[in-house]
Amino acid sequence: MQQGVSIKGLVLCGGYSTRMQQDKSHIAYHGMPQWQYLHKLLCSVVPEVYISCRPDQQEIFAGTAPLITDTVTIGGPAAGLLSAYAAFPDTAWLVLACDLPLISLQSLQLLLSARNTAKAATAFNSPVNHLPEPLIAIWEPRGLEVLQQSVAGGKQCPRKALLQTDIELLENPYATEQFNANTPEEMQEAIKLIN
Repeated sequence: MQQGVSIKGLVLCGGYSTRMQQDKSHIAYHGMPQWQYLHKLLCSVVPEVYISCRPDQQEIFAGTAPLITDTVTIGGPAAGLLSAYAAFPDTAWLVLACDLPLISLQSLQLLLSARNTAKAATAFNSPVNHLPEPLIAIWEPRGLEVLQQSVAGGKQCPRKALLQTDIELLENPYATEQFNANTPEEMQEAIKLIN
């Protein structure tokens, strides 16, 4: 296992939330906007946390937290991941997508305790499709390099990049926390589960 690779947190807020019909990062599942809840959660486990956003969102997040604005011209979460990699190429990233209303400290602690810096990433196995969860994961610099090569080859899916390389894949005993809320119906389901 490699030592000395620093880790930062990244909240991915750059999506357009088309299916949700409102910005997922601003839904208040926990009495505050979701981006703020995730930022606070990450701050409890890593020393430095950034918000990843599109250039047109900078004004929304200005002054709230350190920002990494998308610098690559692709869409989707790969833009945020690769922009973070470009800003800090020797850093690992504990990444959370803003559509995870049930995620809590226990899942993050599990990821961090199982982190394998000798592999490209440490990720949970999805309880839905049994594939790696790329947006609740620790991406090591090598994993982000694989994603960069994948995008250069026309494939922008972070999950597919993880499938191309050697990762530490974990079963999460708190698998419910991996629930994604991408539609108004899923948002309502999440609210019921939280309450």
